[in-house]
Amino acid sequence: MTPAAAIAELEALGDAAKAAEMAAYHKVDRRYLGVANPALDQLSKTWRPLMDVEERVALSAALWDTNTHEARVLAAKLLTQARLRPSDQSAWALITSWVPDFDAWAVADHACMAGQKRLVWDPSRVDEIEAWHRSDHMWTRRAALVITLPWTKQNHPKPQELEIRDRVLGWATTYVDDPEWFIQKAVAWWLRELSKHDPDRTRAFLDAHGDKMKPFAAKEAARKLV
Repeated sequence: MTPAAAIAELEALGDAAKAAEMAAYHKVDRRYLGVANPALDQLSKTWRPLMDVEERVALSAALWDTNTHEARVLAAKLLTQARLRPSDQSAWALITSWVPDFDAWAVADHACMAGQKRLVWDPSRVDEIEAWHRSDHMWTRRAALVITLPWTKQNHPKPQELEIRDRVLGWATTYVDDPEWFIQKAVAWWLRELSKHDPDRTRAFLDAHGDKMKPFAAKEAARKLV
């Protein structure tokens, strides 16, 4: 699958009216084709078995570089897989190279979903994420929480999982008075997911820092607590 063939296939699925709606919704100046997410899912499922990991990485890089909304989402979907054999290092390197380009939640979240799989595969990579929460780039700060969401989900975390959970909560403490809506929303998202599996830690965080959060974020963070 060449980049030109991939883009041609994407363009054939486009809808001009839908593309205009998407551009108005996402409010980021890039090309939109008007292709729905289920169609992108199907393309990724069709294309993945046709390529080895390195070929997928190369195609994903080319798709991302088009700065077309659907192409960037599809680039991430092509790399969203639990196991990439024989090595996932090139995929991880590509995903992390995209982070400075993040400028909208949908593309960023799809890329972070691909990154989540690579982090779970090799949790030591959380060390590489450490600096993100101190970035001047708001979307990089946000990505530090979105990409680590898998560590909210264990009911009985192992010691290493608990260490990562507490580490990310430590990052979140530096976000609680951040004025950016997307940062506040990300903190609320992380805490809300954590509350389903570790309500005590969620309550402790909100007791210590909830008064510094925006009211909507504190309310959302506590929504699943009983």
